[in-house]
Amino acid sequence: MKNVPILFLTFGLAAGATTSSYAATTPDPKHVLLPSAPRTVIITETDTPPVIRTGLLQATLIELPAEEKVATVFGGDTVSWVFDGGHVASRYISIKPKVANSTTDVHIVSDHGNEYTLQLREVSTDDDSHFDSKVFVTPGDQAGKDKLAAMPVFVPAAELDKAKREAAEAQAKQTNELKVAQTKAEAYRSQYPGELHFDYAWDRKKADALGLQQVWRDDKFTYLRGHFQETPALYELKDGKGSLINFDFNDGLYTVPKTVLVGYLTIGKQRVDFHRTSTDHTEGGN
Repeated sequence: MKNVPILFLTFGLAAGATTSSYAATTPDPKHVLLPSAPRTVIITETDTPPVIRTGLLQATLIELPAEEKVATVFGGDTVSWVFDGGHVASRYISIKPKVANSTTDVHIVSDHGNEYTLQLREVSTDDDSHFDSKVFVTPGDQAGKDKLAAMPVFVPAAELDKAKREAAEAQAKQTNELKVAQTKAEAYRSQYPGELHFDYAWDRKKADALGLQQVWRDDKFTYLRGHFQETPALYELKDGKGSLINFDFNDGLYTVPKTVLVGYLTIGKQRVDFHRTSTDHTEGGN
């Protein structure tokens, strides 16, 4: 009978220890961080910067107007806070506190020149442990609203780096293409003299009077060079009939995109016929 109270006491201590252990491991409900619904803050130059409630190790997303992108971000405390604008220029900034009860400020400059200043406060020990999960910022001054409709004045660093890379790549591509073109041109020039044929005949006296100096061809074009007071018309003879030829004329040089077997130049009453001598022809004349 003497052991009964002892057993009862032991049971009571065990029960008390279990209760204490449970209380120690159960978190205080008010310290559980809960995200609030997204909200919009209006930034003006004359008003105090709005306070953004942030949660320990929780990300708060700051979103600029749709017309803008983040050009740069200045954070007051970059040791206890993380500011992340991403690797691609966008309208979003992620903010995350690393230290409880810490405060700082952040200044955001957009590519349109608008400046947004926010106060940041970590709230994990507040009675109200709700934190801002997403915050839309918008300019409240008319000047800021006008900037949204204007062209950007700053290039975000990420876009500038991308533009530099693309410019360098384009320059390298252009340089390579130019080298290839020069190589082909040099190869063509080295072989070109062998492609020229000076196998035309014409009346030299009439040519001198008109201004014609030379006629030649390659495998694609026919050329006529001269010093003309006026540009003579160029005809091709086929079946005894003359027909005008399409040509380019520049500084006394006719360039005809074909091989002309028989043709003539004429202006007024003057006319000079020419023909290839490497092939027999019955048309035209000297």
